[in-house]
Amino acid sequence: MSFIASKCPDIRVDVVDINPERIAQWNSDVLPIYEPKLDDIVKKARNRNLFFSTNAPEAIKNADIIFISVNTPTKTYGVGAGKATDLSYVESCARLIVEHSTSDKIVVEKSTIPVRTSDAIKSILSTAKKKCKFDVLSNPEFLAEGTAVDDLENPDRVLIGGEDSPAGQKAIQTLANIYATWIDRKKIITTNLWSSELSKLIANAFLAQRISSINSMSALCEVTSADIDEVSKAVGADTRIGSKFLKSSVGFGGSCFQKDVLSLSYLCEYYGLHEVAAYWKSVIDINNYQKNRFAKNVATSLYSTLREKRLAIFGFAFKEDTNDTRETPAKDVCKYFLEEKAKLAIYDPKVEPEKIYRDLDLPQGSDQIEICTDPYQAAQDASAIVILTGWKSFKELDYQKIYNSMLNPAWLFDGRNITDHAALRKIGFRLRAIGKPALD
Repeated sequence: MSFIASKCPDIRVDVVDINPERIAQWNSDVLPIYEPKLDDIVKKARNRNLFFSTNAPEAIKNADIIFISVNTPTKTYGVGAGKATDLSYVESCARLIVEHSTSDKIVVEKSTIPVRTSDAIKSILSTAKKKCKFDVLSNPEFLAEGTAVDDLENPDRVLIGGEDSPAGQKAIQTLANIYATWIDRKKIITTNLWSSELSKLIANAFLAQRISSINSMSALCEVTSADIDEVSKAVGADTRIGSKFLKSSVGFGGSCFQKDVLSLSYLCEYYGLHEVAAYWKSVIDINNYQKNRFAKNVATSLYSTLREKRLAIFGFAFKEDTNDTRETPAKDVCKYFLEEKAKLAIYDPKVEPEKIYRDLDLPQGSDQIEICTDPYQAAQDASAIVILTGWKSFKELDYQKIYNSMLNPAWLFDGRNITDHAALRKIGFRLRAIGKPALD
């Protein structure tokens, strides 16, 4: 929404939330999320044509287009727990729109949702007592955290789904005209509602599948002395396959991949497609296997005991250039270490300490972990460094200085394959990396 405001100064954009603390952060100098280039965009448009508020009723009343951009987590209760998507926030938004609308609206699904959710939204909107007409569109987001602004500036495509009726097509064109302010119309794809809803789930499932596929092969590489980076390069050179999302690692995370693959698997189960559901569930199984395999390898390499050993954890975000820790592999890996009675010294340049305590189910200030202000502090007297996020800065550290401050033998476990392994071996590190032969 901030990006639309920056590109369309003649359009007023109101972002509303029921959480006053979150809105206060959006109106402050320190935004609640870290995303490269986002600060400048928000600060230039804020209070010009971009406004953050808790006054949802007023914003709904005055809006021509309403975007539903709420969280759609995996259900933790009842039917479909652990698989199905929790649509309670979507329903609450729809009911709020009905309650406060006094004129016709275009309602846009922006959240990632199961196919045919638009039917539920339309059903709720149809109960409006006032004579308002609602056109429902699906406009899923295809952004990658860390490059979201660039993805918005130059997207592969913009997808808009709507009804095949004069009113539905008019609504589609209204939204398409906004995007056409800065995007070539050839990149704007229009479909029916259900194709649009399903496309988002399938896109994320395909990306997650590629990561799990290459990660499964990293295990084979390690036992055959092949090199996963060399294999990835050779396989990705085939134009039918391509090189993107063939970077092996400790596992994928983030707010979308696991949630959307589980949702897709549950959807297939619902329609009786059990073999298809099992296929997609295996993508998650491999991701969990990779995280567990990596953590166990650390423990085994350190003489099969982590008790009272200090481990320097480099990175906690699920990927570089974000402070998002949702489904981060670091959470599961660090919990494994804590169960083995290790002492963790954690450093991440953007993740707030309270997030780390919360994700590890620890009380604030727990002595089981130490939150460090720089990687050198984390590595002091450590038995091993464990790299869990691919921050660029981790490539540029003085590893000789770090080595000199650690216990010997000093180990480094590169869960992102971002460091110069030959240089580290020359310094004296004992090294393990994803999909690589034993490097010591």
